[in-house]
Amino acid sequence: MANPEVLSFGIEPISCHAWNGDRTKMAMSPNNEEVHIYSYTGGSWEKTDTLKEHYQRVNGIDWAPNSNRIVTAGADRNAYVWVEQDGKWKPTLVILRINRAATCVKWSPQETKFAVGSGARLISVCYFEQENDWWVSKHIKKPLRSTVTSLDWHPNNVLLAAGSTDFKARVFSAYVKEADAKPAATVWGKKMTFGQMMAEFSSGGGGWVHSVSFSAGGERLAWVGHDSSISVVDAANNMILNSIKTTFLPFITCNWIGNSSLLVAGYDCTPMVFNYSDGQNLFSAKLDKEGQAQTKKFTAMNHFQSMDKRGESDSNSAVNTTHQNTITEVWLHTGDKTGANKVSTSAIDGKLCVWDLKSLEASIDSLRIY
Repeated sequence: MANPEVLSFGIEPISCHAWNGDRTKMAMSPNNEEVHIYSYTGGSWEKTDTLKEHYQRVNGIDWAPNSNRIVTAGADRNAYVWVEQDGKWKPTLVILRINRAATCVKWSPQETKFAVGSGARLISVCYFEQENDWWVSKHIKKPLRSTVTSLDWHPNNVLLAAGSTDFKARVFSAYVKEADAKPAATVWGKKMTFGQMMAEFSSGGGGWVHSVSFSAGGERLAWVGHDSSISVVDAANNMILNSIKTTFLPFITCNWIGNSSLLVAGYDCTPMVFNYSDGQNLFSAKLDKEGQAQTKKFTAMNHFQSMDKRGESDSNSAVNTTHQNTITEVWLHTGDKTGANKVSTSAIDGKLCVWDLKSLEASIDSLRIY
């Protein structure tokens, strides 16, 4: 498999990143309170701005591709909507009304609102109030019982999937009459008053749900858990739920890259493709060179035994992958959920990698497309 394009922005972990609409600009946070804006000029990436309104770590960034607005959310319990004016990004504070850290943020498909997950056991659905010229929020609370770790919007701009640390993935109605047209019925249900829980699922294990993702058509919902599980529910097929416990290390992030193909990544430091077929999740491939070569396995016990014997750390503990530490986020770079051509991953090692999915072997590529 071809090597990915590797972008390095220092040694600090990348906590989150996002792309603009034409992928000529990128926003990322180096695991602190800042957001760095990079632009692709002259064949290289150059930092063009630094957003400094947060005073604690930024946990989530999303870039609205059509309206060119950035939303950020952080551990300081704040969210900001950034608009570029005269070459500089200007922030507008969002009234979240939360008393714990904001953990994730996501624009809706039509960019009329966005959702913010938090440690306050609620979701803030935010929309712009024209009369007062500010962003306000409504809360989805019940039956959330713990931190919301991940969010994803249904294509209809109303339904919202949420994963949380109570081991559950849920689908809510985030219908806001001030911002939305009355929604039509979906396979998830008909009644869509704000905050209505449409469905609730558990993989049957004891792992936090780290990431959720709707399929392109919105009929399927996938999520990954800290118990190394991958789950997919098919709402169009009697809510059939398939959940598998893999032999890999826990996954942190997931995203659909085709109608039946799911890309996951996490502590194994390499993105992996799983194919959903006939109600089952089947392992397809690793994107990294580790999938083509034998990787030396090591454990914490090996590491400390080596230190004890030689008086030094184990020099052979590097993994045979492009990323040298946990992958924390996967983004669709080129294409969409019906068939992504490129994806990007950011990790604790400070690297941001762009993977060309077209370089996969033909048999794997057929699984991705179909």
